[in-house]
Amino acid sequence: MRPVSLDEVAGQSHLLRPGSPLVALANADPAASSAVSVILWGPPGTGKTTLAQAIARSSGRRFVELSAVTAGVRDVREVMQEALTQRDLYGQSTILFLDEIHRFTKAQQDALLPGVENGWVILIAATTENPSFSVISPLLSRSLLLTLQPLSDDDLGLLVDRAVADPRGLAGSVTLEPEARAALIRLASGDARRALTALEAAASISAAPDEGVLADGSDADASDSRDAPAAITGEHIAQAVDRALLRYDRQGDEHYDVISAFIKSIRGSDVDAAIHYLARMVEAGEDPRFIARRLVISAAEDIGLADPQALVIAVAAADAVAFIGMPEGRIPLAEATAYLATTAKSNAAYLAIDAAIVDVRNGGFGRVPKPLRDAHYPGAKRLGHGKGYVYPHDSEIGVVAQQYLPDELRGRRYYQPTAHGQEREVQARLEKIRRILEGE
Repeated sequence: MRPVSLDEVAGQSHLLRPGSPLVALANADPAASSAVSVILWGPPGTGKTTLAQAIARSSGRRFVELSAVTAGVRDVREVMQEALTQRDLYGQSTILFLDEIHRFTKAQQDALLPGVENGWVILIAATTENPSFSVISPLLSRSLLLTLQPLSDDDLGLLVDRAVADPRGLAGSVTLEPEARAALIRLASGDARRALTALEAAASISAAPDEGVLADGSDADASDSRDAPAAITGEHIAQAVDRALLRYDRQGDEHYDVISAFIKSIRGSDVDAAIHYLARMVEAGEDPRFIARRLVISAAEDIGLADPQALVIAVAAADAVAFIGMPEGRIPLAEATAYLATTAKSNAAYLAIDAAIVDVRNGGFGRVPKPLRDAHYPGAKRLGHGKGYVYPHDSEIGVVAQQYLPDELRGRRYYQPTAHGQEREVQARLEKIRRILEGE
């Protein structure tokens, strides 16, 4: 069912408008070698290989495909030499499609540069990882980066319907019930390859002969119903596909996007969203220790003294995950996530330490006041260290008027508690403490 021309390609309409680079490449003179190389970046099953092959067929160019999983520098150099020969002897340009270019080492990618720079080949490279991190800068600067999007439900519906009817596909040998069609599209999660694979598997299941007898008592194998197209039901789809394909790469953008959404959902007190993103990470096989560490950070950064118990629960969840492992570790992670998302929030402690660090980095510090300096070593008292220090426990209220900050920072306020949760009580107490410290 792979499209043979750009007109058959479903989705990626933003890349296939008239005059776009891909369309221009497909319609250009096949003898021309001045066309720009492109890097196609997108999730699996969105049409990277399809676009490369459709461009090659439409343009009449020679097409060579390499996979970074199996190809090496020698293979690349052989392709380059052959492409140069084809251009010089026959005036034919070559499209080199390199799948999974992110798996190439820097040295292997360097081997592509002469052919790309000199126009020996038109490189169409495909990657599922961010090229900014996985492709060398010289190659990026010589190529046009195009981003593919996951296929929409309408795009997947078009593909599925075409595969059911097209002679290259199931040729009308099955029918697809609306419920099954909707389930297939949902479970494909924007991946055309997964949708077609699941459709093929479901078609095989639906076409398998049933054992036993029909409702009227006749032999199932002898029934004329076997001549009718088999109907693919929702149950057949469920047997073919047991779960949706998660868009998640532990080393790629989704890793950072999902954990970012997870933390921001906790910070925003949306417990349902937080649990959803937790489930995505758990199902994708994310390291539970990584999730636990982020929960601990969130408890200290976003909740703080508004609910000091949050940090205790987050640390306990991290310990529990390390102790019991997965899959049971998902339960304490969920408990901690729900607690952090629903409790009061304050980032006052986080802002306090960051503000203090800014002062220190900018030279905003001075000598420790003499009453606070260490007076335990010989000669310290002669220097005035510890002289005038007032022991707070000697006071009935446990707080005495005394300067603790250096002179240069006297009166500086770093910690500004909010009125949220338990920090409201801290706020009231701190106001009294500060008045006493300042001798008011």
